[in-house]
Amino acid sequence: METEKKSKEIVLSFLEALNKEDFKKAKECLNKDFTFRGPMGERNGAAEYVEDMKKMKFKYEIDKAFADDEDVCIIYEIDMSGKAKIPTSGLYHLNNGKISSLNVFFDPRPLLKDK
Repeated sequence: METEKKSKEIVLSFLEALNKEDFKKAKECLNKDFTFRGPMGERNGAAEYVEDMKKMKFKYEIDKAFADDEDVCIIYEIDMSGKAKIPTSGLYHLNNGKISSLNVFFDPRPLLKDK
């Protein structure tokens, strides 16, 4: 139970840092070899991911957070820099108190309709 609480706190702290555009703090929540996978691409490494987040400046409205050991699932709406608000699910995995991977799941069609 304690691991779930700590894991959830780390992920929520990460998202809060992104919302505040505190990218240094956000990066501190990630393992150096952090991986990201989603419908629109992949990123390898905390530095690469955070650099992309600096450009995109997404905002996260959290609806629900669930934790199971070192896995945390967040149901949220992501404001993608005014392009669209996308209902999303993010599955975060932690190792040694840091986020090691993020897999996001959403329908990308609202983002593709302008292309």
